[in-house]
Amino acid sequence: MNEEQAVLNFFAQKENLPLALSVANQVDGTRRKLNHDFWLALSERIVAYAPGWRASTTEDRNATECLVGLYLQPEAEQKLYLCPLLEQQYLGDTLRIYYGLMWSATPTLEQKQLSAINTLRHTFQEAGFKSNDRFLAWQWTSYYPRDMDFLLRFSTAADSLLNEAASLIQNLLMTHREALHLANTTLRQSSRNAAISAISLDKLRANLER
Repeated sequence: MNEEQAVLNFFAQKENLPLALSVANQVDGTRRKLNHDFWLALSERIVAYAPGWRASTTEDRNATECLVGLYLQPEAEQKLYLCPLLEQQYLGDTLRIYYGLMWSATPTLEQKQLSAINTLRHTFQEAGFKSNDRFLAWQWTSYYPRDMDFLLRFSTAADSLLNEAASLIQNLLMTHREALHLANTTLRQSSRNAAISAISLDKLRANLER
């Protein structure tokens, strides 16, 4: 019997259940901390290779001290844009990381059908990415951030793992840089035109009411 099996047998004994549960809680805490540290380190690494973008981390809605992802914002201020992101999501009893392009706000039907947006969506679909109302493009990665293999790799070969994960966003930005810039510029102009039209309509109504 190896040492690992002996430990498992020890914790399997009914009288050792309190200790087993205590150890399990400690291990869960360690998993959460390593998971948090991964996202923090990845955010710092990506922003160094993403000129024209600002990186922000995403917190767990139910545990604000725990990070669950990151996304990039264009340096030019605008409400509606497409942002590259990496984030983890629960799949049954585990977590898996996905990445792609997310809408920063809900676009109108007209904005979804802009030529620059359609071109970008089609390009990602040809590359195997999925699309829905929230994401212009998204795809699963092979990373399960709280599984043993992932955490052991992060603790023993962090640089290699972080470079590998960061390359997903870096490659996305490099491959689609011009198309993504055009899409966000078009969205910014579209939002500005919509705002101007709304102001003009308000003025017209005000004049009619006089």
